[in-house]
Amino acid sequence: MTIVGFLLVTLAGYVLGSIPVAVLVGRRHRLDPRTVGDHNPGYWNMKQAVGRRAAMPVFIGDTLKGVAAAGVGRLAGGPWWLGYVTVGAAMVGHAWPIFAGFRGGRSILAFAGGVIVLAPIAAALAIAALLVVTMITRSFAYGARVGVFGFPIVQAFLEARAHVAGTGALLCFIGLRFALAARHEKRRSG
Repeated sequence: MTIVGFLLVTLAGYVLGSIPVAVLVGRRHRLDPRTVGDHNPGYWNMKQAVGRRAAMPVFIGDTLKGVAAAGVGRLAGGPWWLGYVTVGAAMVGHAWPIFAGFRGGRSILAFAGGVIVLAPIAAALAIAALLVVTMITRSFAYGARVGVFGFPIVQAFLEARAHVAGTGALLCFIGLRFALAARHEKRRSG
């Protein structure tokens, strides 16, 4: 793959991630998720603001951004890690979307959608763990944490360590987003 090809594929991932699904869904409900609740334009904040059913398009749309980005990376050919780069670019796009004033979310669902394509068996097992924990605890939040953070552990038993390292890099980005959100919240309240 050429440098130009690499840049185009990475740009495609970023543009896909920049689609502000929560902001678009919020407009239908006459609200901007960046101004209510925890100010995060993502599924969880939208669910709190408008209810689970009304927020479901955000869950689906943000997940599909990751699926599409990973698909672009896979279809472009090139090395195995290109899919991780395009998912990472989608996560950056979700966090700092060009179509929404660079005010975005934490990228968890873009990550989840991407790893479904990049490591489908590990993703299926992580989703199963998410469902079991959710049923036992009756808390989707706990189930989601187990699914997301358990994914690389499951992946380590199924795939090459380099792929797990790629997942680790993506998870580090999510950690960065949470840290930045906490810092912003501290400044806003203090």
